[in-house]
Amino acid sequence: MRKLFLVLISICLLNVYSCDDGDVITVELDFGETFIACGETDLVFYKTKDDPSESLSLKVTGLTIDQILEVDEDTKTYEEEIDLSSANPFNYRTYSNTNLPSSGLFCSDIPLSDIVITQDIESTSGNALIKTTLTEDDNDGIPAELEDINGNGNLEDDDTDGDTIPNYIDADDDGDNILTKDEAPDPNEDGNLSDAQDTDGDGTPDYLDRDDDGDGVDTRDEENDSQDKNPANDITNGDVGADYLNPDVATTVAATEYRDHNISQTYTVTLTISNFDLKLISLDVFDFGILQDSRLLKTRKGAPVFN
Repeated sequence: MRKLFLVLISICLLNVYSCDDGDVITVELDFGETFIACGETDLVFYKTKDDPSESLSLKVTGLTIDQILEVDEDTKTYEEEIDLSSANPFNYRTYSNTNLPSSGLFCSDIPLSDIVITQDIESTSGNALIKTTLTEDDNDGIPAELEDINGNGNLEDDDTDGDTIPNYIDADDDGDNILTKDEAPDPNEDGNLSDAQDTDGDGTPDYLDRDDDGDGVDTRDEENDSQDKNPANDITNGDVGADYLNPDVATTVAATEYRDHNISQTYTVTLTISNFDLKLISLDVFDFGILQDSRLLKTRKGAPVFN
C-alpha cells in the first residue's frame, strides 16, 4: 500500500479511489485534467508530466477520431466501452529524461532516439469508456439558456423567424438578414437582455424584430443599392445610417433568401478507465480527463428555410 501511495502521489486532481483491499485513499494526481490523442487508424490517448517524467497511455486498435465524433443525431453523444487487452493496452511509463517532448512520444513511425524508458507497466485487464458530447452555438452574444423564448426549458422549439433553425443556433434569430450579434442584444455584456437595442421602441428588441425601425417594411426588404442579403450597407442618408434603422426611408426590395448561417460545434471527449491493474496501481475508477485537440472544434453550415 505504501508503494501504491508513492506512485499515485506523483501523479494533481483530487479524487477518491477504492483499492483492491477495500481501503479508500484520497490522492493527488498531477498529470492534469486533459490528455492528447494521436494516430490515424489506431488511437493512442495519453498524458505526460515532468519532474519526474511519466506517462499514462491507452491504445485503442481500430478506432479513429472521426468515429468518436459521430454523435447520435438526437442525443448529440457518442459512447464506446472498450475492454483492455493486448490489442488495447493501458500503460504507465517512467523515463530517465528530465523533460518529455510535447509531441512524437507516441504514434511515431520512428521512435524518438533520445527518449529512454526506465519502466513500462501494462494492464491488459479492465475497461475504458470513451464519451463524446456535442455542443452547438451560434456565437451571437446571447448565452443559449437565455434563448429559451418559450420558457419551457426546451431550446429546440424556440424559432422566432420560423426558418427551422432554433434560436440558440440561429445566427439571425428574427430572419431580417442582420446578424443577431450586430443588433446589440446585450450592449454592456452583463448577461441581462433587458437593455437590448430596440430602435422603434415597440417593446420587441431589434434582434427579435422583423421591422427594426417600425416603418412598415421588413428589415430584410430594405435593400436598394445592393441586393446582397445585407441591409446594413444600404444607406440613403449617411447622417442617419442604414435604411433599416431609418423610419423616414421605406424603400422596398423583397428579399428572396436568408444570409448563410454558420453554426459552431464543440466536441467534448472524456475518458474513464475502470478496474485496471498496473501492478503498483490498481483502481476501480480513474478519470483520465478531457481530450485537448483542435479537431474537436468545427463549423457547419445551417440550412435556413426562407419564408
